[in-house]
Amino acid sequence: MMTAPAEIVARRLLKQAEWCEKLGSPLYSTLLCQAAEDVRAAGVCYAVLHDHYDDPPDSALALRFLGAVHRLVLQKQAPRLAACYPSVGGDSGCDELWPAFHSAVREHAALLRELVDRPVQTNEVGRCAALLGGFLEVVRSTGLPMRLLEVGAAGGLILRWDQYRYEANAEGWGDPDSPVYIGGAFGDVHPPFNIPVKIAVRRGCDASPIDPCTEEGQLTLQSYVWPDQLMRFRQLAAAIEVARRVPAEVDQANAVDWAEASLANGVSGVATVVYHSIVWQYFSDEDRARFKRVMAAAGQAATPDHPLAWLRLEPGDNLAEVHLQLWPGAEDRLLARSGFHGKPVQWLGCRKLTKGNG
Repeated sequence: MMTAPAEIVARRLLKQAEWCEKLGSPLYSTLLCQAAEDVRAAGVCYAVLHDHYDDPPDSALALRFLGAVHRLVLQKQAPRLAACYPSVGGDSGCDELWPAFHSAVREHAALLRELVDRPVQTNEVGRCAALLGGFLEVVRSTGLPMRLLEVGAAGGLILRWDQYRYEANAEGWGDPDSPVYIGGAFGDVHPPFNIPVKIAVRRGCDASPIDPCTEEGQLTLQSYVWPDQLMRFRQLAAAIEVARRVPAEVDQANAVDWAEASLANGVSGVATVVYHSIVWQYFSDEDRARFKRVMAAAGQAATPDHPLAWLRLEPGDNLAEVHLQLWPGAEDRLLARSGFHGKPVQWLGCRKLTKGNG
């Protein structure tokens, strides 16, 4: 027997509700559980989401929906709900949370049907802590400046990772005066912090790139931050401040086409680092396979003078995993496990796994 469309949507909302609870957003967990019941009852949430029952399972329908509603709150179009959203000064424990959310969805259903088509654009700065050790390992291994190529770069905030301050166990890496401070991410073990870096190129691509220095860009990025996680809001605002003074180019392009073109010719004197964070799930099976072929082909052409690294932070078993492949060589190394938003980071060093495709 085929599962009814409403039940498919409801189950996806409930699955994300579990993750929101685990990742420290009781507000979103509560709303998604309520929204799932509303969907099963063919209510206003189902009126917004009913066309999306056959969306790819990993396309983050629940977060697209919540981000669309949050956008209305940030634009002051849902004042009753704003009273329950800490991102705009509200109280997440207010009794009006679900009634206010339901009312906002009913009032703005037509607009929300348009907004929910947009992809999630969580340019999560906290993930830089998980990626930091990978970047430092590339420099330690090659001794070269880095050519950064980020896939799924959104607003390019992670392209400025070297402009942020990281601290662990009374040690630190990066500018101590940076407005972006990432502390408490590591446990007893952290990557070696005695490695200076130089960035030669900062470039990225995204299907729908965002300019974080514009009002519209800031609104979009803020809308996908969970409203009861204020530290993430503060980090986003600080990273946007950095973006205003540190340029980074983000092209609108298909990720695989862009990577293939960017890697067509090796660049001497730099370590080219292709990297991405929580992006792989949005690729089709065909694009994943093609991306691996592109990386393997470019890796085969790599030399000590123009090495290639593939650094990725993607979901593993209940946690995210940081993997690094570095050509020449191409062994897949598991460097760290972390939360999906970055913290906590369990630094593992350079554990060799399987031989790569190089």
